[in-house]
Amino acid sequence: MLKRSAFIFILLTSLFITAQAQTTSETVMILPFENTSNQAEFNWVGESFANSLSDLLKVPSLNVISNQERKIIQQRLGVSLTVLPSTATSLKMAREAKASLLISGKYHITPAQGDTAASVNVTTKIIRVNEGRFLSEELPDGRRITRDINLTDALGNLQTVQGQLAYQILYQRDKALPFSQNQFIEAANKIPARAFEAYIKGLLTQTEARENYFKNALRLYAEAKEGEVYSAAALELGHFYLNRKRNAEAIEYFSRIPQTDETSYAEAAFYTGLIRWQEKNYEQALAVLRPLAEDLKLTSVYNTLGAIAVEASRDEKKNKGKSDALLVEGIELLKKAAESAPDETAVRFNYGLALFLRNENQEAADQFRPVLASNSRDGEAYFLLAKALEAQGDAAKAAEFDNQARRFLTAGNQYAKLQDEWQKSKTVSQIGLRVEQPSRREFVSVILSSKQAATPVQRTVSETETLLAQARKLYNDGSDDEAMGVLRRILASEPMSAESYLLLGLIHLRQGEIDQATSSLKTALFWDNRLIEANVSLGRIFLQKGDCLQAQNYSRLALELDPENEDAVGLQRQVERCSK
Repeated sequence: MLKRSAFIFILLTSLFITAQAQTTSETVMILPFENTSNQAEFNWVGESFANSLSDLLKVPSLNVISNQERKIIQQRLGVSLTVLPSTATSLKMAREAKASLLISGKYHITPAQGDTAASVNVTTKIIRVNEGRFLSEELPDGRRITRDINLTDALGNLQTVQGQLAYQILYQRDKALPFSQNQFIEAANKIPARAFEAYIKGLLTQTEARENYFKNALRLYAEAKEGEVYSAAALELGHFYLNRKRNAEAIEYFSRIPQTDETSYAEAAFYTGLIRWQEKNYEQALAVLRPLAEDLKLTSVYNTLGAIAVEASRDEKKNKGKSDALLVEGIELLKKAAESAPDETAVRFNYGLALFLRNENQEAADQFRPVLASNSRDGEAYFLLAKALEAQGDAAKAAEFDNQARRFLTAGNQYAKLQDEWQKSKTVSQIGLRVEQPSRREFVSVILSSKQAATPVQRTVSETETLLAQARKLYNDGSDDEAMGVLRRILASEPMSAESYLLLGLIHLRQGEIDQATSSLKTALFWDNRLIEANVSLGRIFLQKGDCLQAQNYSRLALELDPENEDAVGLQRQVERCSK
């Protein structure tokens, strides 16, 4: 039955692709929902909405920022993961992720009383990020209204509520949605409720109890699904043990994830390969990582796999043919890494070292030069470049770079040790390849960047953008009253339009209404702090008031956004004179 349901869902998805061929692709970010019931034991429910919806909303024409990716963006912007962000901060996060839609919500839990089961009531809003307004729908009479999604059910039916919610969100966006609500409910309930609850609680727990939550999730899932593996929980347990350097247990749980779960399997395989490499088990490391190279096409994977192949080649003492084959494989992988990321000096160094080991000295020298251009104190790169040039007969240059190697390889008498090995065997076994084990955050972030680069979001010009262009033209033409009329029309339906408040502020400023201008410009920055024009205008206002400190703050913010902006540079000069 489950297989048949999955097949039907896939079939309908393929039909949806055809039906939606002309629908503009959009990207959505889902925030954890806010618990309004003042009962902390139900905080896990808010995270479960973000986690579940990020899976359920993955339909053609809609790209979804995963829950893990959203957390990475949140950390990158310095936004705490333990506090729900404000609307303005949420919009900033969504813009950072290049999302066009933002979904947020609130829920209230009513505890069980007598024979009445505990219930959950959820209210959800959809915000169009670029316009800063709530998603609206058109009525038959042509009017547009904004409608919140409100659902109530027993808390035990939480996943059913999430399936209904996913359907309602997609239906508001596209009334031609070719899926039924029941299909989303079925997909939402694919994970047994108790296993899902344990998994979410594990995600929210940073103590040692995290281990038990994920183990319980695995056990409950297996009991309800005839021994199947809960991949998400196994992945989290693998990382739990990896972070504590309990490598055997990490591999145990990483290896449980089936290949059919492509995303979790790729991540688990990558870290399993790194563990095997650290253990100097090169063959197993290569066996695990090779299939990932072409699937992920990530610089970090090519560089890691290439480095392992080169290390395996150096370690192979008995079979020269095998050693040579591994070295060639390593060079090919490192070449791909260098071509995809020419500014990554660690990749360049590894590629140069691999070429040097194969006696391709001119090509090796070409890789070491940009490494030294980036870091003029890299003693190992100087040493290898000197030996490569010496092999080509360029004695003068070789001596020059060898002297630099002597300067920067003094710690632990490193130069003398390298030189002694070179003179005895013409080898450089003490110079290792450069691979940093990426944190999970970095690994997922790289995948996020590659996905966004591969799937650019197309946008159509909305009515708001048309009106903003009209208001901007009226402002530039000096028609302030007409411009304000257009801006009020925009703000009536889209009260979060930063550009509208910016133009209002500029009009008030031109008319000498300083207080109104200040208020509008600050509101503009509240909704979008990337507006250089607003920062510069506020800086000038505070200069006029003689408030040098405030003017300096806005000048600094403007220059951080664009150090070459003429207005920002001009404001900085005025601020410098003011402070004197």
